[in-house]
Amino acid sequence: MYNEVKYLIAGDRAIVMEFGNEINKDINAKIRSTMAAIDGNIDGIVEMTPTYRSITIVYEPEKLSYSELVEQLKKYESVSSSDGEEKVNLIEIPTLYGGEYGPDMDFVKSNAGLSEEEVVKIHTGTDYLVYMLGFAPGFTYLGGMDERIATPRLKSPRFKIEAGSVGIAGSQTGMYPSESPGGWQLIGRTPLKLYNPEAEPPVFIQAGDYIRYVSIDEEEYNKIKAEVESGDYKVNVRRVEVGELNG
Repeated sequence: MYNEVKYLIAGDRAIVMEFGNEINKDINAKIRSTMAAIDGNIDGIVEMTPTYRSITIVYEPEKLSYSELVEQLKKYESVSSSDGEEKVNLIEIPTLYGGEYGPDMDFVKSNAGLSEEEVVKIHTGTDYLVYMLGFAPGFTYLGGMDERIATPRLKSPRFKIEAGSVGIAGSQTGMYPSESPGGWQLIGRTPLKLYNPEAEPPVFIQAGDYIRYVSIDEEEYNKIKAEVESGDYKVNVRRVEVGELNG
C-alpha cells in the first residue's frame, strides 16, 4: 500500500484514486471502506468502480472541478480498513467439474501432477474474495487460489465459452457470466445465471463478497438448472465472519 494515495486523471470526467501496486487483501479492504465512506457524501459523483488497487470515480465537471474533487476525496484517505471481525457475504456456487463441462481438466491436473479429485478438493477448499468485476458484466476476478493448481492460459483462446464456465488462468480462478471468447483453462461449469439483464440487480455477486465453489454431480446440475430457468432456485448466500472463511 502506498504511503500516500495517488490521484490520476482519467479523461475529462473521471479520476482514479490509487492505493497500492499489488493484489492485496488489505489494499482491497481499504478500497471498499473508502467507497462506503464516500458514497452519497460528495455531490457530483456519478459512480465509483473498484479495481484490485484503485477506485475509478466518474463525476460531473459542471458541478465540481478536478482539483475540487481531489480536495474532497483527501478527507477520506484516513478511513480505516475493515477489521478481522467484518461480516461478509459468502456465496455458494454449485459446480459440475470435468468432462464436457470442464474440457481442460485433464491439462490442469496433468500440469499440477494431481488427480481430478485432488484438483476439485483444492479448488473447493478455498473461499475466494471477489476483488473486482470486469471484462464482461458479472465476470469475477477472485483472489486466493491455491498455487498448486495454478495453470497457464490457453495458447490460443476459444472463440466461444459457455455461460457459467469456471476456469483457471495463472494464479486466478473465475467464471464466465455469459457466452464469450476467452483463454482460461476450463475445469467446470455452474448452472447458475451469473448475469441476468432482466433482474435487479442484474449481477448478484459484488466486489467484497466471497465465493465458495461446491462440487455437484450431473443430476444435481440439471435439477438446479431447471430451477434457475423456472425462477425457483435461491442462491445460497450467508453472512459470516471473515474468520470463518476457508483459506
